[in-house]
Amino acid sequence: MEVNQAKQEHLLALKVMRLTKPTLFTNLPVTCEDRDLPGDLFDQLMREDPSTIKEAETLMLGEMLTLPQNFGNIFLGETFSSYISVHNDSNQVVKDILVKADLQTSSQRLNLSASNSAVGELKPECCIDDVIHHEVKEIGTHILVCAVSYTTQYGEKLYFRKFFKFQVLKPLDVKTKFYNAETDEVFLEAQIQNITTSPMFMEKVSLEPSMMYNVTELNTVAYGDQGESTFGKMSYLQPMDTRQYLYCLKPKPEYAEKAGVIKGVTVIGKLDIVWKTNLGERGRLQTSQLQRMAPGYGDIRLSLEMIPDTVNLEEPFEIICKITNCSERTMDLVLEMCNTRSIHWCGVSGRQLGKLSPGAFLSLPLILLSSVQGLQSISGLRLTDTFLKRTYEYDDIAQVCVVCPFTSNEC
Repeated sequence: MEVNQAKQEHLLALKVMRLTKPTLFTNLPVTCEDRDLPGDLFDQLMREDPSTIKEAETLMLGEMLTLPQNFGNIFLGETFSSYISVHNDSNQVVKDILVKADLQTSSQRLNLSASNSAVGELKPECCIDDVIHHEVKEIGTHILVCAVSYTTQYGEKLYFRKFFKFQVLKPLDVKTKFYNAETDEVFLEAQIQNITTSPMFMEKVSLEPSMMYNVTELNTVAYGDQGESTFGKMSYLQPMDTRQYLYCLKPKPEYAEKAGVIKGVTVIGKLDIVWKTNLGERGRLQTSQLQRMAPGYGDIRLSLEMIPDTVNLEEPFEIICKITNCSERTMDLVLEMCNTRSIHWCGVSGRQLGKLSPGAFLSLPLILLSSVQGLQSISGLRLTDTFLKRTYEYDDIAQVCVVCPFTSNEC
């Protein structure tokens, strides 16, 4: 939308046009059966229409391109391009012409002019042309301010401005969910929805992790030595369609053993999304730093390093527990093992584990057996810090499948 200042006759004329790629021409084919009254008249007209494809006249898509008829929509992440022309409509020679183009957003004002130097003179019927580009990084109202100053042949200095107001829309709706695993792994699910009115070709959707993590994309299916995208070879996202991407983040080795450091990490990284629309127009969107809720491990964390998938009924099996001191003080730990209805611990309960400094961990092998078949929950471990006389109980640590090694009659 153009907004002019108070009307005043000027020797120069300013024209501003947005540069966009054309679109493929479409038409609406009209056909009928041979026995109908028009006969083959409609078919003949379509064959003579220069915009249709030969031998495929009923196809709505034509061979011609259509130039933009209006300003169109501008989406966040796209590149805004504009053509600026200053034409001398008078019969006088104009001197010291300076053309400036600024883009005003809700938070800043940007200078888009390629050159800030003045042109010496402009003869009648001549013009000064400039093309500006800007990658749109904010949504909301934008105002393109074009200002022209010049000097007439009589030494009079004149100045005028034109304002072009447009809205920048949001092309994608991005939602994220975090899942904290039993280990220090973090799974990120990103839901991306196309909220424009045209399809998109998703060129790239990647996660740039923070300095403490390595990332693995889980959006491909392995076929032999090669991997194929779960979305197929043609990665198109239709209007209002949603696609889900999954990533696994693991702490780097130098941070993996520092429980206190990993516990407090909330910044995971940011998504980098690149797409194309129409005739290859590219858009790019980077999210802000994604943050998760820090897992509440408490002062001490108990996790499993090893557990068998399946065990036999009433046969001892081994698990390896990892006990990590997540507090900022040294602990003196005592382990108690309490039997449940189905789980029975083997060994001495109430044994001393010794002192555990802040951020340190120890691996502890334990032996137990199950007296009930089916999927059983491992519970009944209790840790006591003798320094503070504080007890930590752990139930539903993990689940194990218990099967009978004999036939059903013998069991």
